[in-house]
Amino acid sequence: MDFSDAVVRRAGRPQAQRGGELSPLAVLERSAGVSRSEPGGMDPVVVLTGLGGVARAQSLARRGVTRHALRRALAAGAVERIRPGWFCVPDVDPELRAAAELGVVLSCVTLARRRGLWSERAQAVHVAAEPHARLMRETAARVHWAAALVPRDPTMIEDSLVNALAILAACQPYEHALAVWESALSQGLLDLDVMRRLPLGPDARRVLADARPFADAGTETVVMSRLRWMCLPMRRQVWIAGRRVDLLIGERLVVQVDGGHHVDAQRLADNEHDARLTLMGYHVIRIGYRQIFEDWVTVQDLIATAIAQGLHRARPGAARG
Repeated sequence: MDFSDAVVRRAGRPQAQRGGELSPLAVLERSAGVSRSEPGGMDPVVVLTGLGGVARAQSLARRGVTRHALRRALAAGAVERIRPGWFCVPDVDPELRAAAELGVVLSCVTLARRRGLWSERAQAVHVAAEPHARLMRETAARVHWAAALVPRDPTMIEDSLVNALAILAACQPYEHALAVWESALSQGLLDLDVMRRLPLGPDARRVLADARPFADAGTETVVMSRLRWMCLPMRRQVWIAGRRVDLLIGERLVVQVDGGHHVDAQRLADNEHDARLTLMGYHVIRIGYRQIFEDWVTVQDLIATAIAQGLHRARPGAARG
């Protein structure tokens, strides 16, 4: 992936190695007692693949890759030099390669997406660097010049999840940040007690105070966040009629949120569940992803009108789940 379509003014150029200096790989080999001419050693392709396809020379040397083996792999085209001190396999993940080229780490919404957390569609690539760092070239990526809460290993090109979530809280709208944090909580990837002990900024503190590990999808978090002004009891992932419902407002108003791929067998099962809920005295409003993010006014009006009619209250004699 090439991020070079736009200019980041703080971009710089990598310094050329001074004549007579040993490369980082050669320095480590010498300290480890490895001969430069030694033909043996670990296969660079195998080691690189185990490291995700891209790595610094120091990481390769520590794992037994000799200078001779690396040169052979480079000559054969099995390994490519990204920039001085960094190498990759030809089919490496484009985002990882671009991060190594820039001298940054993948972070914020990009790291969240790569970790399988909820993310809004069509997000640009976000990277992070220390405040006084400089880029190796120009880039169109969103660069966050932010000091790391958790120290960054210089051999890594993906930020820690804690750093990424802290950056994300300041970068994204509140409800989107909350959806990502709750997605991490629901997957067991985030410890709220740990986050409370960190020197978080005000945006991250706000998200931390509101985050709950109950959302099944980020869209549920967004919907509930937007409806809090109604000051009504709202519960997520409540078990009714043999299945969970996304959001229960009051006692009887069910809001079901469909994902982006809600089709075929899933839709049939949901239609059956909606019918069972109706027979039990619940009122069901089903909404989709595009309605939430492109037509929220209509969605909110439907829910507010249902509440005005008292459809969130239990009727005498109605069955319970």
